[in-house]
Amino acid sequence: MALLSRSVLTINSGSSSIKASLFAASGARRNFRYEQVSDQKNALDLLLHDLAGELPDLVGHRFVHGGDMTDPARRVDATERSRLEQLIHLAPLHLPGNLLGLDLCLQRFDVPQIVCFDTAFHSTLPELAKRLPIPNELGMRRFGFHGLNYAYIAGMLADMLGDVAYKKVVVAHLGSGASLCLLENLKSVDTTMGYTPAGGIPMGTRSGDLDPGVMLELAKRFSPEALSDMVFHNMGLLALSAGESSEMDRLLASDSDNAKFAVDYFCRQIRAAIGGFAAKAGGIDALVFTAGIGEHSAEIREKICAPLAFLGFALDRTANHSGINEIGLAGYKPVLIVPADEEVMIRNLCLNTCL
Repeated sequence: MALLSRSVLTINSGSSSIKASLFAASGARRNFRYEQVSDQKNALDLLLHDLAGELPDLVGHRFVHGGDMTDPARRVDATERSRLEQLIHLAPLHLPGNLLGLDLCLQRFDVPQIVCFDTAFHSTLPELAKRLPIPNELGMRRFGFHGLNYAYIAGMLADMLGDVAYKKVVVAHLGSGASLCLLENLKSVDTTMGYTPAGGIPMGTRSGDLDPGVMLELAKRFSPEALSDMVFHNMGLLALSAGESSEMDRLLASDSDNAKFAVDYFCRQIRAAIGGFAAKAGGIDALVFTAGIGEHSAEIREKICAPLAFLGFALDRTANHSGINEIGLAGYKPVLIVPADEEVMIRNLCLNTCL
């Protein structure tokens, strides 16, 4: 079968949701979303029903963590399935759902299954960005995440920015999980997330980076299980808003002081990350917003960019509220909105893996 005549089903499976897209051989695309499902088995049954007999030639899965794997994607066999099982401790919020989705698809689709890794895009990190200031023999380092979307955006930038795309570009992936990535020559050279997806900037229910002493103190007060639950489910915007919400749209709609504080804290930390990248790289040439908050919240983009004129960034207010791709003010450096699309990247990786 010719490569481009293969249909690909992409799967992004979480603990309570499944997102899927079917890319037909003709190029047509159908999207499927199953939110707040009772379990993934039911969601896969619904997907099979909605596919109405249109079955794929390949199935591609988003995997949040690939460990030390530098390959962006791998075909699943018994050895690879066993390797993935050993990585759960690196992303305990995500990998169990990723693995369950994979296992269910292996049962339902008798076609090659390919796992695509969010961490692989960051394999280009230089040692200064990769190393953690801990004993090297511990074998722990910065991995970085959201790589499938960063890779997708990197592939779009040349058409959108021309030669500027190959300079120093910061991409802000802002959703319930959030990180930033510094690109040079369209490759990852720094990123905010670290050893696990809990690090970096504050997120919906994850704190981002913390003083190690805070974690040592919390470890005295809570059991390992309770502390793990807190780290992944009860920090971030939820904690900053005193439990009001982990959802940015709800916080923005709220009149409470707690909600305002959480929003301001979030934006301040993102500005700090952008400024940190500028200091490391000797300047930034373009800024890109992506993912749910980054794409859809003009107010958050305004709050982040308002103090960044000293770096050469300012927003065109009309453009920012219209949602077009280019929202930077004339005479300043480019600021873009690029909608996230991990699914396209997964499809491409599947086709390339099965050459």
